[in-house]
Amino acid sequence: MIIVTGGAGFIGSVMVWRLNEAGIKDILVVDQKAEGSPKWSNLKKRRYTAYLESDALLSEIASGKLSGKVEAVFHMGACSSTTEMDTAYLRENNSLYSERIAEFCLREGAYLCYASSAATYGDGERGFDDRDELTPGLKPLNPYGRSKLDFDRWVLDHGHENRLTGLRFFNVYGPNEYHKDTMRSLVNKGYEQVRDTGRLRLFKSYRPEYPDGGQRRDFVYVKDVVEAMWWLYRNPGVKGIYNIGAGRAQSWNELAAALFTAMDRPLNVEYIDMPESIRGQYQYFTMADMTKLRKAGCTTDFRPVEGGVSDYVRNYLSKPDPYL
Repeated sequence: MIIVTGGAGFIGSVMVWRLNEAGIKDILVVDQKAEGSPKWSNLKKRRYTAYLESDALLSEIASGKLSGKVEAVFHMGACSSTTEMDTAYLRENNSLYSERIAEFCLREGAYLCYASSAATYGDGERGFDDRDELTPGLKPLNPYGRSKLDFDRWVLDHGHENRLTGLRFFNVYGPNEYHKDTMRSLVNKGYEQVRDTGRLRLFKSYRPEYPDGGQRRDFVYVKDVVEAMWWLYRNPGVKGIYNIGAGRAQSWNELAAALFTAMDRPLNVEYIDMPESIRGQYQYFTMADMTKLRKAGCTTDFRPVEGGVSDYVRNYLSKPDPYL
């Protein structure tokens, strides 16, 4: 059996899709209050054995009911809101929950791949290098990033980096993110803006070295993300904490151009004021250093925004049924 936590969510449900593509159906999907919610649609085409609430999974682990039955866990479940300020909730839901999952996998000898985040890097002042010795010096900008860093540090402090796999996801976009409301990617929200108004709104820049819309991010397509996860699973000798990004920084203006091209619309961008509440936490540049993953042998092709946005728009967003 393979467990996917956050399995009705964005990356989790796409990982279930990737496992199904490989012919794997013996999957236990774990999530929080997914049944009847918008994200439940992410599973309507998927094949899996059972669904459990996240608290119930811990009960099953504690009772021993899952002992000897689990081959692997893809732990994608977490509160992913970068605006969540309840640090006690984030510690319990993100950090401590992950520790319990990890302890179970270590006892059982089960493979564990867990979701960390590029939010651990904070403003990027110290770069985006995933070497372990740099992790203690990272300074996240928000409690969400801190909760992810706390678990990365737990892994390293206990010497588990050679037994577990952690992934620092950069700006992931693609099918099955529709339930995420304000946390959806700009590709998703921008598609609706362009469809309805013919115009896309981007934040102005407040740093002279970046023109409006010139802020740059490492955008990575979700299909490429799960392909890398599949590669890691199929190469269990490769363990550690790795960046998962395209390894390139592209501007919001480049993303906008890709979106309008995919929608066969003329480019029309309006630059708007950035809310003061987020100006102090805004990242102007992110780019995953992919050296460590490439040295480990991963050859996954992470497509640029032009390719990812085209597939997303033409094969999903513009279709009546946009789900994987």
